[in-house]
Amino acid sequence: MGLLHDGEWDPDATRDQYDHDTFDDRIEDTSDAEFPAEAGRYHLYISRACPWAHRAALTRRLLGLEGVISIDVVDPVRHNQGWEFSPEKEHCTPDSIHGHDTLYEVFQTADPNYTGRVTVPVLYDRETDSIVHEESAEIARMIATEFDHHASERRDLYPASMRDRIDGAIDDIHASINTGVYRAGFADSQAEYEVAVRDLFDAMSRWDDTLATRRYVVGDQLTLADVFLFPTLYRFDAVYHTHFKCNVRRLIDFENLWDYARDIYQTPGVAETCNEDHVKEHYYRSHEDINPTGFVPVGPEIDWEAPPDRDEQQGKRRTRN
Repeated sequence: MGLLHDGEWDPDATRDQYDHDTFDDRIEDTSDAEFPAEAGRYHLYISRACPWAHRAALTRRLLGLEGVISIDVVDPVRHNQGWEFSPEKEHCTPDSIHGHDTLYEVFQTADPNYTGRVTVPVLYDRETDSIVHEESAEIARMIATEFDHHASERRDLYPASMRDRIDGAIDDIHASINTGVYRAGFADSQAEYEVAVRDLFDAMSRWDDTLATRRYVVGDQLTLADVFLFPTLYRFDAVYHTHFKCNVRRLIDFENLWDYARDIYQTPGVAETCNEDHVKEHYYRSHEDINPTGFVPVGPEIDWEAPPDRDEQQGKRRTRN
C-alpha cells in the first residue's frame, strides 16, 4: 500500500505499522474562523475511481461550487508511489498548486513530518499551504453546510431538521454497503467472504424495499445520504460484482435500487462526476493480488441513461400495500 513515515515515503509500509497523524480542521462560514469559507481558497484532490472521493466531488457539483472550490484529479492506478499526477492521461490533471508528481508530496508540503496514509479526497487550503481535512464524510458535510452563500445551486443537502435521519442512514449505508463490498473483496477466508457477501446482499435487499416507497434515501429530498450511497451503486456492476465477487445479484437485478441509481445519475451534474473507465482501471490494475494479470474487462454494458420510473414503481408498491 505505502505510506509516509516521518515525512518519508515508504512504498512497502502497511497501515498497521505506525500510529497515524490526522488532518481534521474545519472550514466555517464565519469571518473569525481559522479556515473561513472563502471562494477560491480551497482545493480538492480526488480520484474519479475512488468512491470516497466521489462523495466530495458530488457534493461540490450538486451545489454548483465548481468556481468556488477548485479540483485536481489523480491517475486512477496506484503504483509504488501511491496516487500520482498523470496530466497526459485522459481526464487526469497536473497538481495545479505545486506541480508535484505524487500526492504524497502534497502531504509533505502540508506537514514535513507527517506519518500516515496518503488518501483521497484531500481538502487543501491554498492560503496556509495546509491540508484542512482528509476524511470524505467530513469534507462532504463541510462543503454542504459552510458554502451556502457561494453555491449557485440552491439545494440543501444536509438540512438541520433532517440531520439525525440523514446521519442514521449514512451510518447504516457505510457499515453495510460502502464497506461491505470491501469486506467481501478483501476477505481472508472463505467463511469470512461468505458472511460478508450475505450481509451485503441482505442490506441491499432491505434498501431495495425501502426505496420502493420513497424517491430518496430519507424521503422526497436529495440529501447527503444519497451522495454517500450512489458511489457504491455506480461501481457495483462494473467492479464489485466481478472483481470483489459480490455476485449473488447485480445492481440491475434490484428493481428499486437500480431505478433509484439511474434517477440519481440523471440528476443534472451527477454524470459529470462519474468515470467508468477510471473506475475499472483502478480496481483491476491496482489490486494485483486479486487480479494479477491486470487485464481490464471490456464490459459490462450498463445503460445509465435508461429513463427511471420512480413515481410508477412507488405507486405500484403503495397499491400493493
